[in-house]
Amino acid sequence: MKDFKDLVQLRRSHRKFTDEEIDPECVRLILRAALMSPTSKSLRAWQFVVVDDKQDLEKLSDAKDMGGQFLKDAPLAVVVLGDPLQNDCWIEDGSIAAISMQYQAEDLGLGSCWVQMRGRGLPDGTSAETVVRGILDIPEQLSVLCVVAFGHKADSRKPQDESRLKWENVHAGKY
Repeated sequence: MKDFKDLVQLRRSHRKFTDEEIDPECVRLILRAALMSPTSKSLRAWQFVVVDDKQDLEKLSDAKDMGGQFLKDAPLAVVVLGDPLQNDCWIEDGSIAAISMQYQAEDLGLGSCWVQMRGRGLPDGTSAETVVRGILDIPEQLSVLCVVAFGHKADSRKPQDESRLKWENVHAGKY
């Protein structure tokens, strides 16, 4: 395992993946990271749908107008869901789970990219959530937060540039 400070600096969004399948043990570790992520009141009210079917990945890539087309070339995606009636912090809890999966993927040498679905849609007014729900038979009480794509990196990205950190956005004590 890398030092966490290095892991945070190295993790970048990757939208290009090789055709290589992800080892099932790596998939298990990615999902384990999500299932271990902290949640409000320890409710663990999120749900995850693992998608590796090429046709479903292609359909998911068209769930919103822009920004998700690369999903069709990912070998794996995880859809992050929450139940707003069970947990008013479903968005926060799902977000923590999603980034936990992304850090685990980076630690395994894999690339990932968050694809926002909540609040997004198609030009005809159809919500991305409606599209995703239809593709994956998601129950009505669950809301779709995002889809996280995973795969072996087909490109390289430079680590975050430490000199570009916006320390001026950090305030001590009071604003």
